[in-house]
Amino acid sequence: MLQTIFRPAPFSHDAEATIFRPAPFSHDAEAVREREQCEYHRISQTDAAAGRTRRPVRVYADGIYDLFHQGHARQLMQAKNVFPNVYLLVGVCSDALTHSRKGRTVMSEAERYEAVRHCRYVDEVVPDAPWTLDDDFLLKHKIDFVAHDDIPYTTGSSQDVYAHIKERGMFVTTERTEGVSTSDVVSRIVKDYDVYVRRNLARGYSAKELNVGFINEKRYRLQNKMDDLKKKGKDFIYAELERRSEVLAKWEEKSRDFIDAFLMMFGREGRLTQYLVEKKDSVLHAISPPTSPRVSPEHSPASSSDDLSSPPAKSSRRERSKTSARSTSRSQAAAAAAQNDFSDSEEEIILAKPTGRRSLR
Repeated sequence: MLQTIFRPAPFSHDAEATIFRPAPFSHDAEAVREREQCEYHRISQTDAAAGRTRRPVRVYADGIYDLFHQGHARQLMQAKNVFPNVYLLVGVCSDALTHSRKGRTVMSEAERYEAVRHCRYVDEVVPDAPWTLDDDFLLKHKIDFVAHDDIPYTTGSSQDVYAHIKERGMFVTTERTEGVSTSDVVSRIVKDYDVYVRRNLARGYSAKELNVGFINEKRYRLQNKMDDLKKKGKDFIYAELERRSEVLAKWEEKSRDFIDAFLMMFGREGRLTQYLVEKKDSVLHAISPPTSPRVSPEHSPASSSDDLSSPPAKSSRRERSKTSARSTSRSQAAAAAAQNDFSDSEEEIILAKPTGRRSLR
């Protein structure tokens, strides 16, 4: 059996019109007119793949399309591009047929029809599609090829529902999107059932609408309150940490300014050091001034008058001690000389006294 490998192909002129509006249903006038204008005859896969056709190739894809997702859209994209010029018909099974064959759906048949007809790759929607495709259905919709993945579709029975289509060479293969299916989406919802119930309760849904009992409702609402408190606490902590980080950043910036100013004033090459170097001589002179010069007897009167008019210069402690010692020694010498002088005069007086007495006699 020849199977077509998926490859992109340009849209036909009629197909491009459905990009900007929903695809018509098979009973709409537009779809009926398109079907009546089609000169239906058997087209081989070789001619369809080579583009050797005088009309668009009518490819049919069917499914449930519950919770329409990217896996469905990708399958329809492959079906649309399986040949260069394709008119894509999509059959969607009704609720009654789906529930009896596969199980309950999340979306109603009307919702599923609308989801499919708003897909850009779809040219026509066939509502209430059959589970097995017979010749009357293929002839009524003038179907050239049926697109589906190559995995046998048995739905509980041992026979593939597309077996007779494959035998007639009317089957083209599309690829499934791994990890994406309606069952996977439903499993995620069931797994996180409590989370979604609490979310919908917080959004205003009633417990009756969610089929939740009184006790579970109170439990879920209490959990929502606790989560709100946790969130507020986290927000407060994050805001406080952010505020503290801002304060620390400002303090660090200011401290750098303070350090720079301190180093500029008191550092090794700061202003104070430069000032002290410049004023070193003045400071040393103020701390230890030079000694005052001695006055010699040879000084002129003018110089002595100048010296008397000017205040005496300060002398150092050593010089003052030397001067004091010299003054003391001079005083002692003067006292000794005075004593000697007194002794001599006294002697003269004593010697002179007898003379006087003799003169008085």
